[in-house]
Amino acid sequence: MRKFGRTKDQRRAFLKSLAANLILKEKIKTTLARAKEVRSIVERLISRAKKNDLAAKRQAFVALPKTAAQKLIKEIAPRFIDRKGGYTRIIKVNQRMSDGAKMAFIEIIKD
Repeated sequence: MRKFGRTKDQRRAFLKSLAANLILKEKIKTTLARAKEVRSIVERLISRAKKNDLAAKRQAFVALPKTAAQKLIKEIAPRFIDRKGGYTRIIKVNQRMSDGAKMAFIEIIKD
């Protein structure tokens, strides 16, 4: 697990906001390390939301803000009912000019 120079609670909030932004916008540009870390969180959330039962909905609302959880349950999870995994795609792009960090787009596939 990457720590990103943050304490546990800061890191959890940071990854929660990244996951929420990815779900709301469906494509974000971030560093490669952040993209790889948020991928596992979002894929797990989509897999849970596909079940569409009360427990899955409650877990989504705990893990995400209200608007992101609603979009996950109503729009994103139904797209992947027939798919068994691989809901996100990471596309590497050029390094950031200021500090040379490896950058990437992470997106939820349109399937």
